[in-house]
Amino acid sequence: MKTLILSCNTGEGHNSCARAIQEVYQAHGEDCDLCEALHFVSESAQKIITSGHTFMYRHTPRLYQSGYRFSENHPDMFNESSKLREIFCKGAPPLYEHIRDGGYDSVICTHLFPALMLTEVLEHFDASLSTAFVATDYTCSPSAGDSLLERYFIPSPSLVRNFTVGNIRPDLIYPYGIPIRQDFYSSVPKAEAKRSFGVAPEHRHLVAMTGSIGCGPVKELTEILSETMGADIELTVVCGSNEKLYRQLSGRFCTAPNVHISGFEHDVSRLLDSADLYLTKPGGISVTEAAAKALPMVLIDAVAAVEEYNLDFFVRSGAAVTAASPEDLASMCTELLSDSRRLSMMSQAASSAVPQHAAEAIYDSMHCPGEDCAV
Repeated sequence: MKTLILSCNTGEGHNSCARAIQEVYQAHGEDCDLCEALHFVSESAQKIITSGHTFMYRHTPRLYQSGYRFSENHPDMFNESSKLREIFCKGAPPLYEHIRDGGYDSVICTHLFPALMLTEVLEHFDASLSTAFVATDYTCSPSAGDSLLERYFIPSPSLVRNFTVGNIRPDLIYPYGIPIRQDFYSSVPKAEAKRSFGVAPEHRHLVAMTGSIGCGPVKELTEILSETMGADIELTVVCGSNEKLYRQLSGRFCTAPNVHISGFEHDVSRLLDSADLYLTKPGGISVTEAAAKALPMVLIDAVAAVEEYNLDFFVRSGAAVTAASPEDLASMCTELLSDSRRLSMMSQAASSAVPQHAAEAIYDSMHCPGEDCAV
């Protein structure tokens, strides 16, 4: 079997999910390739959409939120007669040629856009394929029901009703969790992990991350925490690809003994092993990685939109808490770090919040010829 995974560079989460699935396929010795789906429309479309997404996500979150709410309230914006659907239709012929020439037997989509493009391929070309959509957030993407794929892998059994929309029937839904890299299912001892990041093993460690794009009130939170947390608490802030934020924070806190500023952290798994508490925006991959580590979370509602559903899911599960202002978020962090009992309860809730080893389950399902694999 030869598999193609189609992602979209609108945030790193979709690509991270795709790589997690590819990792499992390759571990089984199978050919599995990744591709940016918008390339099949045009290079200019790909650049405009991805750069526009990054700009709004980082600098105008309210506008991003409004756009997402508009798409929720206008489900016809991706239907067959819409202008947006016409854009994806343009990508269908070159996508079909890529699938045909590459000899692919199955195609997995980790974003709505390629799922709609693949639907066009299935409707207008002679393509015999196993197909799937993998959700990367704890809600159903607007217009996902306009796609016509064979399998829909979703984050949790509790969300089956939420995903039963349009063409998505319950028997097509597989609630296996969100795929994350395999290294998040193993760990190193907390004291060892702390030492590797320059944190004293006897200190509580607060890790703050705001996704690969690096957005949210990070400067304010770091300032407040540096002034309010005790000497037995250390803070590590990961700025992601936000180089301006990194320069500002590293300059401001270069002499602070208990504040560590990092750019793009490659060993996130070990970093989470070192943490006692995780301060983050609720990206679908970020919260799933934390859940795999049984790590309590304080969630920043920096962007809202789809991430608001992720936040609600983990707050309801008892694995996370949230607050509206940077002052309240900082206060919540310091209070939790002094409350071992509550941290333990949140850790237990996180470990049982979602299914584990989703990528392996997806691999098994895509290789299962019958209907008996569905949950």
